[in-house]
Amino acid sequence: MKGICLIILSFLLVCTSCKKTNPNNNPLLEQYFETNILNRNIIVTLAKDNTTDLTADYNGYVFVLLKTDLYHGPLKATNDTSIYEGSWSCNSDYSKITIILPDPPSEFSFLSREWRFTSKNLPTLKLAPWGSSDPIQLNMQIQ
Repeated sequence: MKGICLIILSFLLVCTSCKKTNPNNNPLLEQYFETNILNRNIIVTLAKDNTTDLTADYNGYVFVLLKTDLYHGPLKATNDTSIYEGSWSCNSDYSKITIILPDPPSEFSFLSREWRFTSKNLPTLKLAPWGSSDPIQLNMQIQ
């Protein structure tokens, strides 16, 4: 009986001490995202919902994706008078980003969704809705 307990205990220790890695992680993508996007000031340069240009709604706002880890964290949106807090998350290959911002102000409802990157040609990030072909565009520029 002691032998079985010792084997089980040894197995549990080995399993819990092993470093688990995500096989989908790509160190180059992680480094690119961390160096060029996280903790950087970002402004909206184009926000278009079908034929309606919403870009002016974001004039004066600066957005920052703060780093908790390389796949999610808090998001801050600031203008001259207010600070709004939300969150962001990415999938393992950084093709999808989810932005969640509070409802007030109402213009944040356009930003709060799942986006897919269509271009990461710095300093401009181009996005479109994830899983949709709706004519919605979001361009953001890294400052």
